[in-house]
Amino acid sequence: MQIRRIRPRTTVAGLGACAVLTLFAPLLSPTAATAAGAPAELYEGHVQVDRGQAADPQKFTGRVFDDANENSKLDDDEEGVAGVAVTNGVDVVQTDGQGVYELPVRENMTVSVTQPAGWQVPVDEDKVAQFSYNHLPEGSGDLEFGGIEPTGQTPKAVNFPMVESTASAKSDQNCPIAADTQAYDTTEMGYARDGAVGDLADREDYGACGVLLLGDNVGDDLSLNDELRDIYAQTNGPVRVAPGNHDQDYDAVDDSHALDTFRDQFGPSYFSYDVGKTHFVVLDSIDYEGKANGKKYKERITEEQLTWLANDLKNVPKNAQVVIATHAPIVTHTEVVVDNAKDFYDVIADYPNAVTVGGHTHTQENLIAGESREEWAAAGIEKLPNTQIVAGAVSGDWYSGGLNADGLPYSFTQDASEPGVLTLEFDGASRSERYTVRSESDDHQLLLGVNSPAWRDWAQKAQDWQDADKAGTAPEPVSERVVTRDDLKEGQTWLTSSFLAGTSDARVEVSFDGKAPKQSEHTQPGRGEALAKGWEFTDPYTASQNLRTSGNVGQSSSHLWRTEIPSNLDLGTHTAEVTGTDRYGRDFTQTIRFTVVEDEAQANSESQKLLRQDGFDVQMEKSSKDPQGLDSEEAQSARED
Repeated sequence: MQIRRIRPRTTVAGLGACAVLTLFAPLLSPTAATAAGAPAELYEGHVQVDRGQAADPQKFTGRVFDDANENSKLDDDEEGVAGVAVTNGVDVVQTDGQGVYELPVRENMTVSVTQPAGWQVPVDEDKVAQFSYNHLPEGSGDLEFGGIEPTGQTPKAVNFPMVESTASAKSDQNCPIAADTQAYDTTEMGYARDGAVGDLADREDYGACGVLLLGDNVGDDLSLNDELRDIYAQTNGPVRVAPGNHDQDYDAVDDSHALDTFRDQFGPSYFSYDVGKTHFVVLDSIDYEGKANGKKYKERITEEQLTWLANDLKNVPKNAQVVIATHAPIVTHTEVVVDNAKDFYDVIADYPNAVTVGGHTHTQENLIAGESREEWAAAGIEKLPNTQIVAGAVSGDWYSGGLNADGLPYSFTQDASEPGVLTLEFDGASRSERYTVRSESDDHQLLLGVNSPAWRDWAQKAQDWQDADKAGTAPEPVSERVVTRDDLKEGQTWLTSSFLAGTSDARVEVSFDGKAPKQSEHTQPGRGEALAKGWEFTDPYTASQNLRTSGNVGQSSSHLWRTEIPSNLDLGTHTAEVTGTDRYGRDFTQTIRFTVVEDEAQANSESQKLLRQDGFDVQMEKSSKDPQGLDSEEAQSARED
């Protein structure tokens, strides 16, 4: 483990993220960093392994115990914890009155406990939760990033410590989910630390639930796992980690060993835990096709996991709040992602309050149970049986798009969102959620622009230039906040609102120049329609920056509204006030100013003035960062779509 690096809360002029990362390392000790914001009930410890000879090598046994003195050792005066679920990855048993469990031995397995509400498992020095033991007698063999060392034969006992926690028993909980940190080098890890991860470090509202990392935590180079641990060690609760396709041992022979390094460094590839009145499940939705097939994989949940999931849910009341988190989302607004989605939905059919959460696509979506899409129906899912949330990305659009005033990449996503973190909020038996954009308050939920015929013409030229590998001269940048009188008269000029908190049952209204508000049209309402894709369904604000830099524009979004701008507006500057009301009744208001000009020549002149004010022309003069992340399969696929 490397020396922990402490995130500075100040900006050092002239230094990149990586340089600042190193510069501030000596200022605080690892102990001070860990203790700075740690909840009182968070304690450092480990699973206890008795390496003596097992009475029966085919039976795996031990105790779950109340580690009253927090020494990670089952002492004579410490009691077992009854009714705790323990699993070998398929079978799920509950501990008896003395906290004893017994499971069948599987040749390659991770044994783990389900933390009950009212208890807290220990964490290691980087706050990663400790609740599992890997059993792999012969080890992983020769893997580039280490895998699992030989564990030998079945141990005499494996005991799982935990302590009582009033915080994890509370029904009111905030639970952040950080998807796709996906740093390909230390510079990008610094961007993550100084962005969304730093925001988490500043928060104190989630200690009991902790933070769940939702896969693609690094970008193929598993040696960066140490740096990943370093930056999340500053958060204020236990850290649990789900795997993604970029967290695999791609030199493993097959899927059964593709996550050996992950299991060794973070824990099980699928598991569950309870906080408050909510049951959390983490699944591995990446099915690696084997070393012989390179880095190919399928988005699929294995039959073994589905069997385990059914067994795990037997201990959960049917009316409970259940969160099922998995790197690849089951569906997105464009398609059914997981190949065996129908089989998965069959397993959770009796849990109407279950919500699925995914990452992987670097989009930010909230799709409500009961919605229907033509593409889903074609894949056999007539209506969405459970709400699906896609958690955005810490990396946004793979740290792309030039640097903003804070020295961080804009990284606007292809569906008109920004880098950030999802938080699930529980109030007793009810759930809500919020998406917090990096370095912004929770009120930052609207991205506004003007989508005109002239802008769409420029966007297509810019896309053609991107598709030609930026050969020749780029089309002259335009401001999306300028529109000609002729464009207004032509119609189909819209005020667009990317409402990050928006769902199909949300509402967006626009008031032009203080007049009575108009209700906006949701471009993808989920009523059985096909995908609405094209420049007329695109947010010009984020797309303009991406078309000038990364080129990654999806031309569709699950959270875009549009309102036709009145055709009789006078020349000059106008104001539009937009109010979005989410499904929980929360109002968010943002204002945009745009200018109506006489003709194209005036539009060009006004555009250049606005671009200079916005600073985008300065950004274009800088060398735009093009990290390896933009060469990933996801980014390539997004551009081809």
